[in-house]
This record gives sequence, structure tokens and C-alpha cells, in this order.
Amino acid sequence: MQRKDIFERLQNGEIISSDDSEAYKMREASFATKALLLKMNNTEDPGEVRALLSEITATEIDETVTVFTPLHINYGKHTKIGKNVFINFDCVFLDLGGITIEDNVQIAPKVSLLTESHPLHPADRQSLIPKPIHIKKNAWIGANATILQGVTVGENAVVAAGSVVSKDVPDNVVVGGIPAKIIKEIKSV
Repeated sequence: MQRKDIFERLQNGEIISSDDSEAYKMREASFATKALLLKMNNTEDPGEVRALLSEITATEIDETVTVFTPLHINYGKHTKIGKNVFINFDCVFLDLGGITIEDNVQIAPKVSLLTESHPLHPADRQSLIPKPIHIKKNAWIGANATILQGVTVGENAVVAAGSVVSKDVPDNVVVGGIPAKIIKEIKSV
């Protein structure tokens, strides 16, 4: 049986050791993405931003998506972005573990979506542990918030500015703090 490609293994949540025979492919892909990001982050044309982001993610970015650059992504092809999404200035997406952003999501400036981590033991620390992030419909991620690997942010949820989210966020709540905790429920009118 043939071993899966490193990017498939990352999406499957497999830990990638530093001596993995395909580890070099992650760096090569990141440098290719960086070349596209340089172009994307240096244009003021929203259509060109979407076209370059489509190339980075290898998906069609809908015309209802707005991205205020700069945006920083280390891979891109594991990021899926829905319709009517707004991504503000200076966000960081580490997406080797997979990022899904559903429709009508608002992401404020300086938000970090980090799907990657490392083992605690120093001898293993160069290894990569990928886990996906999923942001559901109508969520709002406040400025300078950090969403850590393996987290799902529920529908209509709000993540307060400056929060660090390390656990799943239910639908229809506001979370805040470090680590983020539920502050209140959002009642529909």
C-alpha cells in the first residue's frame, strides 16, 4: 500500500515528525504561497485580491468575499472560505491542519487562526501536530483574537477582541478572555 502524500496526512490529523521524508514539501509549498501573497498583498484591486486568493486556496473565492490585505497564510490549499465573508487587515492563517470559514463570517484585524502545534517534549518539539479550525455561519471573530487548533466556533457566535480560544464555542454565545469562556448568550429577537 502506498503511503499518502504529506498534505493528505496533515488533513487527516497525522503528526508529522521532523525527520519525515516529505517534510521539505511543506516548506516548498509555503514559499510558493509566499510568492502569491506578495502579489496579493501589494494590490488595491479587490478582484485581483480574490483571484490571487483563489489561486492560493485552489478554490473559487466568491465575489461577495472581501479581504483587506495584508493577509498571511503559510499554505493556503487547506483553507475553504464561504460567501459574504469579510477578512480585515493583518490576519494570520496557519492552515496545514485545515481551516473552514462558512458564509457570512466577519473576521476583524489581526486575527490568528492556528491549526498547527508541536509536542511538549523537547525531543519531539520539531514535529507538527495539525488539527482543523471550523468557523460556522454568521460568526464574528473580534480584533486580535487567536483561535487555536481543533476549535469549532459555532453559528452566530462572537469571539471578543483579544481572546484566546482553545475549546469549542457553542452556537449563539459570546466568549472572551484568556482562555476564552462564555460571557453571555445571544438571544434571537
